[in-house]
Amino acid sequence: MSFVKQANANTAATILAGLKKRNMEGWFCETCEEAVQKALELMPEGSVLSWGGSMSIQECGLMDAVKSRSYTLIDRAAATTPEEKRELYAKAVLADYYLMSTNAITTDGELVNIDGLGNRVACLCYGPSNIIIVAGMNKVVHSVQAGIDRIRTKAAPPNTVRLNLDTPCTKKGICQDCFSPDCICSQIVVTRRNKIPGRIKVLLVNEDLGF
Repeated sequence: MSFVKQANANTAATILAGLKKRNMEGWFCETCEEAVQKALELMPEGSVLSWGGSMSIQECGLMDAVKSRSYTLIDRAAATTPEEKRELYAKAVLADYYLMSTNAITTDGELVNIDGLGNRVACLCYGPSNIIIVAGMNKVVHSVQAGIDRIRTKAAPPNTVRLNLDTPCTKKGICQDCFSPDCICSQIVVTRRNKIPGRIKVLLVNEDLGF
């Protein structure tokens, strides 16, 4: 194990303790394969699943894994009209499991997320029976403010490029604190505590995932 990997493991132990005191469950996985296996263990086949727009759960292989098993999937990409998309968003609120990443996680176990439409953070806050978060150690920050700064400098600009949006950060690569119609920084949500013990489950992965 490299020195960086070992340091990540040490940091993860601190984060897991922070999650526990905040009524969240956490696991540290050395590889994406371990994280996918753990997520599948947590979700009985036959469960209803939905997800947010996360590169992390795609990159780690979790999306491919759930699509190859006997789950009922609520996939917003299946919508062909705005009305159908709205209906699928509504159904996702009642899912057994909602899959997502977090834009940042502090060393004390706080989750920091910034969303455009708000459907992802809405489900994080309330609705689905279980939230499973897959986050690479590249998402770790020392404070909530550092998390917000990370999102605006490291996550939002590449996401707007990926989504082909017309925002200042798409063009300049740097957050301009904009109010563009395409802005994806509308809702800032900090999860400092989970009201329902164990509802939020965090899989920390000793790899870089997502933005």
